[in-house]
Amino acid sequence: MARILVIDGNEAATRARHVACGGTASGDGYAATLRRLKPEVECDIVHPADEEPKLPEGVALKDYAGAVITGSALNVYDRLPAVQRQLELVKAVFDAEVPSFGSCWGLQVGVTAAGGSVVRNPRGREFGFGRRIMLTAAGRDHPMFQGKPEVFDAPTVHVDTVASLPPNATPLAHNDMGLQAAEIRLANGTIFWGVQYHPEYSTAEIGAMARRYGETLIRDGLVKDKAELDQLASDLVELNDDPENMRLAWRFGVGSAVTDADLRLAELRNWLEKQVLA
Repeated sequence: MARILVIDGNEAATRARHVACGGTASGDGYAATLRRLKPEVECDIVHPADEEPKLPEGVALKDYAGAVITGSALNVYDRLPAVQRQLELVKAVFDAEVPSFGSCWGLQVGVTAAGGSVVRNPRGREFGFGRRIMLTAAGRDHPMFQGKPEVFDAPTVHVDTVASLPPNATPLAHNDMGLQAAEIRLANGTIFWGVQYHPEYSTAEIGAMARRYGETLIRDGLVKDKAELDQLASDLVELNDDPENMRLAWRFGVGSAVTDADLRLAELRNWLEKQVLA
C-alpha cells in the first residue's frame, strides 16, 4: 500500500465556510479523489495553515510514496505563519525526495519553495473554468498529460499566477491567463508536477466555490446579482449530477475534458501511476 501525504492549504475557517456552502474540505476532497483513482493508496492529511504539521507516530516524510498540495484561499507572497509553515513543509518534502503534485495554490507553493515567484495576476481573476489551456511542445510529450487533449478546459479558481519559474523547471501548459502547468526537477532528483487549475474539482465543487466567493464575484462583475449567482451554483451542481446534460454543457461551453471525470482526472491518475506506484 502506497502512503500519500495530503497537505491541505486552507485554514480551518475557510474549510468550514466551503463545507457550509455545500463543498468538501480541501484535504478531505483531495484524499477521496486519490482513493477513487487508486483504492490501494492510504492518505494522511495535515493542516500546516493551522498549526505545525504532525505526522502519524512513527512515520517520517521519507516514508511517503508521494505528497499532494491542495488549493488555498491564501496568497503565497503574504508570508504569514500559515504560509511560511507550508513553504517549509514543502521544502522538507523536496529534501526527503518525495515525488509531489500541486493544484493551483499547490503549484504556487511548489514554485516558491523551489526558488520561483508568484504575483497577483494582472489579467484578473480566473474563475469557474480555465479556458483554452494549451500544452506546450514539452507538455504534449509529458507523461502527466498522457491521454489529455492538446487544448482543453479545466475547473479553476485563482487570482494569483506564477511570475517566474525556478531553475530546472519546464512549462507544460498555458492559456491567455498565464502559466497553467509545470514540472520542477530539484537538484537531488525530486520531481514536482503542478497545475494552476483543479483536476480534482467536480463542477459541484465549483458551484460551492461560487457560493463561497459570491460577494467577490458580484463585486468583480462576473455575475450580476445574488439571483444570478444562485442560478450559476445550481446549474454547476446539476451538471455534476448529470454530466451528459447537453443544455448545461453548451451553456458553460465545456466538453468532455470537464464533464468526463476520467478525462478530467488524467493528470492525477498519471502522477499516481508514473510517480507514486511505479
